[in-house]
Amino acid sequence: MLTKIKKFVKTNKTDIILVIGVILISLLSFAIGYITAKTQGKEPLRIEQYENSYHQRENNKYLSILETFKNRV
Repeated sequence: MLTKIKKFVKTNKTDIILVIGVILISLLSFAIGYITAKTQGKEPLRIEQYENSYHQRENNKYLSILETFKNRV
């Protein structure tokens, strides 16, 4: 069985080295990106709602129309 493994490694030596190289480069790239992202320390994204936004005014307009209709009935 050991001879079969040796023979397989000898015949596919270049492909094995290529696969190992691609895996190592991928892991190294991921690690560098992860470390870079950790050290930047950006503030988290905040979503705020403005009181005088277009949608707020439109909602208020529809609410006032509904209240007017409700008062008539």
